[in-house]
Amino acid sequence: MLDVCLLGTGGMMPLPYRWLTSLMARYNGTSILIDCGEGTQIAMKEKGWSPKPIDIICFTHFHADHISGLPGMLLTMGNAERTEPLLLIGPKGLTKVVAALRIIAPELPFQVQCLELAEAEQTLQFDGFRIEAFKVNHNVVCYGYSIIIDRIGKFDVEKAQARGIDRRYWNRLQKGETIETEQGTWTPDMVLGAPRKGIKLTYCTDTRPTDSIVRNAKDADLFICEGMYGEPEKKQKAKEYKHMTFYEAAELAKKAHVAELWLTHYSPSLTWPEDYMNEVRKIFPNAIAGKDGKSVDLQYEE
Repeated sequence: MLDVCLLGTGGMMPLPYRWLTSLMARYNGTSILIDCGEGTQIAMKEKGWSPKPIDIICFTHFHADHISGLPGMLLTMGNAERTEPLLLIGPKGLTKVVAALRIIAPELPFQVQCLELAEAEQTLQFDGFRIEAFKVNHNVVCYGYSIIIDRIGKFDVEKAQARGIDRRYWNRLQKGETIETEQGTWTPDMVLGAPRKGIKLTYCTDTRPTDSIVRNAKDADLFICEGMYGEPEKKQKAKEYKHMTFYEAAELAKKAHVAELWLTHYSPSLTWPEDYMNEVRKIFPNAIAGKDGKSVDLQYEE
């Protein structure tokens, strides 16, 4: 239902075996990209996905390894004869940053719209899903994002019959429509059971551990979180530069009761993340060292 691909897992600089951190998700015809560092297009090509249908690009913050791939991405979209508007979401200053980057991509056959986040936590509603943005703790303003697909309750035939609702309205009510008739107003809650568990993906990078991450990642089906350092002795360095260790990310996953944790945004000096995962899994057993191109199709629970 929600296709997710971790396009790249590197922090600071792309490497021959690791592209910069970027995530792409696809739901019901809508494509969402989170961050767009140098090399994101190549990572996307390796996955076999196209940049042309991207509808939304969310930026965590404005460090180069998270946004420097944007001009090339825009030009590729334009060369693919895209005409649909593109929505960019990010911290305050997004419009100015994008305008500066577009000096080398000035003419595009589609409109670029910028939505600047103004609150510490902000919800953006789209067709069939929502994006929840939340501030984290880096050395510049930085946001994490959750992509949430809600799921309505099952249609309750007995409730509909008890209220005497005509069968011809059932399908429309089930789809969320409110219906005005001579007999009265029928609303979806009159015929639906309790909401069922939907799908939730939470992504954050370039931050120290914060309560906002625990709160916003709560019960996520997949939590993708930075693990800049696997070496325990680098905890002080992580604090100094406002990043996280593998173990701190695992503690967040444990507190948030997520189903699965993928680590990402590795330091260029970290060659083999898997070397540290045995200790990480002692904290949070369902932790995985993310790899470029790692994908999953998140489904509704039956």
